[in-house]
Amino acid sequence: MVNMRTILFSTDFSETSKYAFEYALQFAEEFAAKLEIIHVQVDESQVIALYMPEVTLQNVNKEIEEAARQQFDDFLAPYSERLSKVRYEAKLVKGTPYIKIIDAARDYDADMVVIGTHGRTGVEHVLFGSTAEKVVRKSPCPVFTVSLKNKK
Repeated sequence: MVNMRTILFSTDFSETSKYAFEYALQFAEEFAAKLEIIHVQVDESQVIALYMPEVTLQNVNKEIEEAARQQFDDFLAPYSERLSKVRYEAKLVKGTPYIKIIDAARDYDADMVVIGTHGRTGVEHVLFGSTAEKVVRKSPCPVFTVSLKNKK
């Protein structure tokens, strides 16, 4: 039997992430594993500075981080009762999503990563790529991907 001690879940707060979180939480409950929950915040302040140099980056960064923390709290709130029964830690990190997720999988010595996939195709896939796809290709541990297409 596979021994799951640590499960890493990454969220972007989307409906797909909510659906994927059900799996991550169920795995944590079933295996009595620690659940590491992260949200990777893209550092948009550098792009904003190019177009709005008069805006202070400190204020922009602070507002973006506060909004992300609120979204994180809102994302986890419906699961508070179930989360009280598992070991978990929730962190907000900044950077390139797939890189930070892979780094976190290594740092936490994760036994599995659970991530939602949006199923982008065509031009959208070429322009934005797929975080889940990159994580699958580069992860140091197995990756469980969840798509809304499969929701019953």
